[in-house]
Amino acid sequence: MAPFMQESSIYPTYASTEKLNGTLLSSPSPINKQNHLVYEPGRSNIEDDSDYEHDNLRPIFPNVHWEPLTEVPYHDRGLQGDPQFRNLLADATDIFDYNPKVGTEIHGVNLARLTNAQKDDLARLIAIRGVVFFRDQKDLDIEAQRQLGEYFGKLHKHATTSVPRRGDLDDVHVVYADKKSKEQRANFTPTFLWHSDVTYEIQPPSYTSLKLLSGPPRGGGGDTLWSSQYAVYDLLSPGMQKYLEGLEALHSAQIQADGSNALGRAVRRDPVVTKHPLVRTNPVTGWNSVFFNPGFVTAIVGVPKAESNAIINYLNELIATTQEIHVRFQWQNNDVAFWDNRVCNHSASYGFAPHRRHAVRVACHAERPVLDPAGKSQEEETNARYGLPRVNKDGSGQPNYND
Repeated sequence: MAPFMQESSIYPTYASTEKLNGTLLSSPSPINKQNHLVYEPGRSNIEDDSDYEHDNLRPIFPNVHWEPLTEVPYHDRGLQGDPQFRNLLADATDIFDYNPKVGTEIHGVNLARLTNAQKDDLARLIAIRGVVFFRDQKDLDIEAQRQLGEYFGKLHKHATTSVPRRGDLDDVHVVYADKKSKEQRANFTPTFLWHSDVTYEIQPPSYTSLKLLSGPPRGGGGDTLWSSQYAVYDLLSPGMQKYLEGLEALHSAQIQADGSNALGRAVRRDPVVTKHPLVRTNPVTGWNSVFFNPGFVTAIVGVPKAESNAIINYLNELIATTQEIHVRFQWQNNDVAFWDNRVCNHSASYGFAPHRRHAVRVACHAERPVLDPAGKSQEEETNARYGLPRVNKDGSGQPNYND
């Protein structure tokens, strides 16, 4: 990797326009005084940290204590959404999927100005596609982001992570790192970084939005990846699906609490360990998904330790290494990702130092996870709808890898 710290006299200047040879650029390329492109392999310009416009949303860790969570009513707004998403797409100028399994991007929609009918369509689309991306949502300030989240359900308050220093936003989670932050890549295995947020709660979140306030420029790193747990379920043989449907997993908040205690930070709610079904059914789609993540699941209930470890390791491998169930999003400032935390795992990526990466997350509680005996397979239902052949899961046939 090229060095990041260089003499200021050789920093390139940036063109005032965002067009180069008639092409609109998401982040303008540096141009020198001779109007030639300047390129430093592996290096991108570092943003000035003075007079930061989102200073009041920088992180703090308040020293308070909250009572344990209790069950709250939840009604999924996606059930009211139009199956063709006509309300939401009335304002759209473009929509496309990243791949067949997970991830969709919509252009032309202003998340701060949605009607209730459009919000219902959005919930339905997120439940189906796992994660939906929106570019350049300048109007979605933190108040609007919270209001949108509250439409879908009661907002979750995280027990250990940072909140905005403004002081009245306990239900907003702050993601923040800058050039002063310690690189943590060596502290985790890549598999462990895959997680679904706070699955140890009795009602883990459903619709979750993350807005990037300030991040690395194009090519500076800091992407986020999502994986579809509908697709993980569909990777399994029918026998393995049936087996896992009869199991439960323990989800623990202890590791986050221990980390906060070690850093001298308050744990605002006592850590819990909660038992959830290993396969759950989404109430909007009726599709089954594996409800598992490497970050919080500590054991499979009711089986020998060796068997529990084998299941955990197997699911970890499927989640982290099956490329066709992944989507990778390269952020720009003011972009928003909106995902269904019930059916997606996600993972941060490192390697963006010394750039600042500042985002705010809002999530609402969902239903208690349940497995519906009538739950279906996303892949089987989709293949039947479009006349695609059934997927071979018995391992038969001669392998012929030519890619």
